[in-house]
Amino acid sequence: MPAAADFTPVAECMRGAGLPDIVIRTFAHYFEQLAAGYKGLISESEIRPVEALPGTDDITAEQEAQGRAALSGAILLKLNGGLGTGMGLARAKSLLKVKDGHSCLDIMARQAIGADIPLVLMNSFSTRDDSLAALAKYPELTGDLPLDFMQHKVPKLGAADLRPIDWPADPELAWCPPGHGDLYTALLTSGLLDKLLDAGYHTAFVSNSDNLGAVMDPAILGYFVANELPFMMEV
Repeated sequence: MPAAADFTPVAECMRGAGLPDIVIRTFAHYFEQLAAGYKGLISESEIRPVEALPGTDDITAEQEAQGRAALSGAILLKLNGGLGTGMGLARAKSLLKVKDGHSCLDIMARQAIGADIPLVLMNSFSTRDDSLAALAKYPELTGDLPLDFMQHKVPKLGAADLRPIDWPADPELAWCPPGHGDLYTALLTSGLLDKLLDAGYHTAFVSNSDNLGAVMDPAILGYFVANELPFMMEV
């Protein structure tokens, strides 16, 4: 790593692209870690096993009823920013046909319509146009919320000096999506968080757009609501 990596040119690049200050500050945090040689690894000596976890057998009939009552305040939020380049794809991986000619997006749309739950995608600049075009065949999805919001973009950095790269032939190739971790920042800066709260939505079920097994379960929602949890993750 460079002896004294400077974030200034990175910040200038991001401001020039109109990125919000909170996005720049977040990227600066990870830039400083990278420049310091931090690799993001956690050693086995630093972790301890979880002794016990609740399971679906622990959910009561009363909690399941609470979940059904809470469905009107819940949304399906699908992380749809990836192109699936590791799979040899050049479009949103959710457009991959997986069963009977239907794509992941088709199946997710049908799941949302069948459950009468709003579907919202977190798209990237690489996936938005194709994904929204694919969902246009489902007018039932149109409701009081937008179909998507955009995650941000961050500059690609040169390994030698950690400065933003320059790609004149195709300027978009100098940028990349920051990944799923951008969810909270993008919810805030897009204005969607305020729209959700103003419309009475309080819970978001979040999963990858190619995870077709991730569907809203009223029993789990009820457990979540009954215990007033801020966050719950399947493990």
